[in-house]
Parts: sequence; structure tokens; C-alpha cells
Amino acid sequence: MRVGYRAGPGETGSDGAGDDAAGADGVSANLDPSWLTGDPPWLGLFEAWLAEAVLARIPEPNAMVVGTVDADGRPATRTVLCKGVSEAGVVFFTGYHSQKGQALAAVPYASATFPWIALERQVHFRGPVVKVSPEETLAYWNSRPRGSQLSAYASAQSRPIASRTALEAAAAATAEQFGGADAGEPVPVPENWGGYRIEPEVVEFWQGRANRLHNRARAVRTTDGWRLERLQP
Repeated sequence: MRVGYRAGPGETGSDGAGDDAAGADGVSANLDPSWLTGDPPWLGLFEAWLAEAVLARIPEPNAMVVGTVDADGRPATRTVLCKGVSEAGVVFFTGYHSQKGQALAAVPYASATFPWIALERQVHFRGPVVKVSPEETLAYWNSRPRGSQLSAYASAQSRPIASRTALEAAAAATAEQFGGADAGEPVPVPENWGGYRIEPEVVEFWQGRANRLHNRARAVRTTDGWRLERLQP
């Protein structure tokens, strides 16, 4: 089911007769590069769309599909939760020795796509990846529920394990090590766990339309600032 898309902050959008003729269910505000304003120009619209995804009760609205390439050029994607967005980029947390951590060590470049399919919207980021500071990792770690901390500490992420029983035993042993599952000693940040930040070079917004005549607006970082452009669907 199609929904009405609102213009970006302070914008009225651009009405396309071709889109109306295609039968876009009365949607008049077409995504346009002029919606990308500010510094960086993608941040305001992204925050607005994320807020609307939350209001629409999209499951896990901060879920994004992160793509990496390993040292042999083999791509891989997986869904992770975005844990921060600012003018500096998009942040997520994981084990540094996980498959994606190893890929990022070899090729520190990634993509991330927020697929808000029910709203017929998506936002795509691409750019180099850096580790966040230990202070930023600690601040996020301290905000996590104790159970999540214990699970992360117990897991040798991405490595094989014999069974679910073995996994649960490892989690139970970790809980015992720190004084219990519900209370006890603070759980420290695992040595090989932390955050990454994708520093966007390209940000693309996609808005669904009838007859696949979709709207695409892209911001590309250049040496002179950001170049804004409309892409064909």
C-alpha cells in the first residue's frame, strides 16, 4: 500500500504531472534534491524520515543492511542496528574479530541501507569506516542492559560453536564470573568489541512511485563541498 510522503523540512516538494498520470494514489510531494539542506545536507531529511519510520511503527526502524568487502573482494551483507547518526556519520557496534570486523580491517569501506519498505522509502550511505573512540564505545556499552552486555562478553562472535546448549553454558559461565545475570560486578567492555562509524561520501534517498518511476536524490561529498543531484530510477 502506498502512503503519502511529506516534503523535507521547510520544503513543499515538486509536483510532477507525469507521476500523477502514473496513478501515484494522490501523492503530490515528490522527493527532490532541494530537500537536502544544511551541513551536511543529508542529515535533516534523514532524521525526519527516521522519525516518521518510528511514528509509523516500522519494526526496528534503526535497522540497516551493512555491506562490506573482504580482502579477496568477496562482498557480504548483514542487518545491524544503527546506534547513532550525526554530521560525522552513521555508527554501529560489533566485535572487531567478527566477520564484518575482519572485512573492515582489510577494506575499511562500507555501505549501509535503511530499508523502510512499508513507507516505500530507503536511505543508502557509502563511505570509509573508522573505529569510534574508546570513550564513545564505553558510553554506549554502559547504556546497554546487563543481559546484552553479558551476551556480548560471552560470545566469540562469528566463530563456530557446537550447539545452543554450549552457547547458553558460555553465557551462564560469564554471568557467574561477574556475580549474576541480574546484578553483580559491572561487566567491562570486551577487549575486541566496539563501534565503527561510516563517514558518508555518498548518501542517496529513494522514494517509491507508481510504475517504478521512483524518485532518487543523492548527495556526493567532493573537495568543494556536497554535490546534489537527481538520479533516474
